[in-house]
Amino acid sequence: MIIRFLVSARSLGLATWLLPGIWLDYSGKPVDAAVTMLIVAAIFGLVNALIKPLFVFVTSPLLLITLGLFLLIINAALLMLTSWVCAQLGVPWGVNGFWDAFWGALLVSIVSFVLNSFVGRRGEVHR
Repeated sequence: MIIRFLVSARSLGLATWLLPGIWLDYSGKPVDAAVTMLIVAAIFGLVNALIKPLFVFVTSPLLLITLGLFLLIINAALLMLTSWVCAQLGVPWGVNGFWDAFWGALLVSIVSFVLNSFVGRRGEVHR
């Protein structure tokens, strides 16, 4: 579980580093940036755990029609919601707009998928 949390923090950090519309304002110390990204990952995890099931349930007809591609829109909305929560809590991280959130959600999804494929599940043997 901790490893998956760190994977999420790493994928959010990569999206922050690569996409100009996702920003992190820190004092120049790498430790501050790392702690901020861990806080953002915790907020993102809570938002995904609490809000995403509701979004998926409400938009299930759209998910069926689009063969699941609407999940990208849901993930972008959750990334924007994470940005809003960070702003409310004074965490210096944010997303500028919907398209930045869309590309960020796509990047976070891909990087998380790839990194989690190396982590695997408990008790499984990797070959």
